[in-house]
Amino acid sequence: MSDKPDESEKTEEASSKKLEEAHKKGDVAKSQEVSAWFGMIGIALIIALLAGPMASQLAQPLSTFLAEPHAYDMDGGNILRIVQRLGVMVFLALALPLLLLMVMAVIGNLVQHKPVFSAENMKPKFSKISPLAGLKRIFGPIGLMNFVKGLAKLTIVSVIAFLVIWPERDMLGSLMRVELAMIPLIMQQLALKLVIGIIAVLTIIAALDFAFQKAQWAKKQRMTQKEVKDEYKQMEGDPALKGKLRQIRAERGRKRMMAQVPDATVIVTNPTHYSVALKYEEGMAAPICVAKGVDLVAFRIREVAREHNIPLVENVPLARALHATVEVDDEVPPEHYKAVAQVIGYVMKLKGKLRR
Repeated sequence: MSDKPDESEKTEEASSKKLEEAHKKGDVAKSQEVSAWFGMIGIALIIALLAGPMASQLAQPLSTFLAEPHAYDMDGGNILRIVQRLGVMVFLALALPLLLLMVMAVIGNLVQHKPVFSAENMKPKFSKISPLAGLKRIFGPIGLMNFVKGLAKLTIVSVIAFLVIWPERDMLGSLMRVELAMIPLIMQQLALKLVIGIIAVLTIIAALDFAFQKAQWAKKQRMTQKEVKDEYKQMEGDPALKGKLRQIRAERGRKRMMAQVPDATVIVTNPTHYSVALKYEEGMAAPICVAKGVDLVAFRIREVAREHNIPLVENVPLARALHATVEVDDEVPPEHYKAVAQVIGYVMKLKGKLRR
């Protein structure tokens, strides 16, 4: 039996961890139609903006060569130099259009997914050279869909070409009577019409195909309930991760606790090892512990208390008892009411004297 889970068992959406792993392997949602759409946009820009300058750049040396071939020495060495010179001219004329097409190809990939740098697809795999696997790819559902899609695209492009060129048939037939300098401009306009028509239809095809590829990719990345549980166990079982999470939670809790110290009514201290900050206001059922700590945390609580003129009362047994039995944000338990009431009563009297 295969170790791969049945597709029907994949009922859970992919976790962010699995999506990140798929991206690292180069497994991303990608539509070839979107890339083709950007390629056609590049071709349209070349025809509209660069075709004229490119034709002019090539026309002058080629026309001279064709008009006066007798002026050139045709020995072996000279022919090589002529070919090299023409090759350089052609390269320079085509360099900018080729660069534009490369840029559009990159943009066509970037709009679909973030950059991918993976050697996973370069690794040798038996399935890539297996005839059986190749036949499954060709005659499988995806292969048949790609065949139908390619046939539909070819049909649509043919129809568009017919609709664009057929109305211009009389003009094309009279090109022999048109000035030679006007022919490139006429052909440029006709080619631009054809490309724009293809882009209009390809826009719809690309949008539908991208949505389809995205949905198929998301379906492929789904997880079984067992995979979800295993991943959760793996993450929770990592000691380093658990320790880091505990550290983060403790730090956040400590910061929130220290922020409540200025609201305390009194600090009950050991006075060296324990500090418990209590808050009591008229109408409260019982005092509340807003902060507590030992050693360095206790020292910091006392420092904040002194900065905000909060009374510190030394009571060793009460400080130890409160630290052991009361959690932060909880009320003081009834067994400590009497001792706490005496401390808070003392603080209230002290505040009254200071006001007088």
